[in-house]
Amino acid sequence: RVTRMIIQYPVREVEMEIGERTYVEMEYSLTLDSGEEVDRSSPDEPLGFIFGTGQIIPGLEKRLTGMVPGQSATIAVEPEEAYGAPKPELYQDIPRENFPGDLEIEAGMGFEAKGPHGPVTFRVRSADGEVVVADFNHPLAGERLTFELTVTEVREPNAEELARLQSANGCAPAACSSCSCECG
Repeated sequence: RVTRMIIQYPVREVEMEIGERTYVEMEYSLTLDSGEEVDRSSPDEPLGFIFGTGQIIPGLEKRLTGMVPGQSATIAVEPEEAYGAPKPELYQDIPRENFPGDLEIEAGMGFEAKGPHGPVTFRVRSADGEVVVADFNHPLAGERLTFELTVTEVREPNAEELARLQSANGCAPAACSSCSCECG
């Protein structure tokens, strides 16, 4: 007589790793080499993005590859993999008369101006007499960035997240075959 025995093993859920076209959420803080904290996610709202779509800086994205929910890391990103080195061609002389007369302008001050394609921001590099030298580089250009982070979620993106990505890239589902966002 043969007795059959069925053995059931618990199904272990495999955690999804960060990889192309995964939706990722992470809590983070961002500091400069000076120790200044320049950004952080709010405790109730982690940063969410679709991996591999250019939504975060390349150096951070590269180092997140393969991480899983619950994993923490300290990741330093050099300027060339973040916002690059400051470009001298993005310094522009602006006549002092273009600013309010009663405003005392100092190096480091930030402004927003209307450009031909919408608002642009700049920092004052120097203000001497009748000329203000504006710096249109990204504020973090030339900076090494250090992220303290914890991955909180990795999964397939849902339709709403894909639609937001398409909208941010200026494409619509009907146009996806001709755009570079690889949506849909």
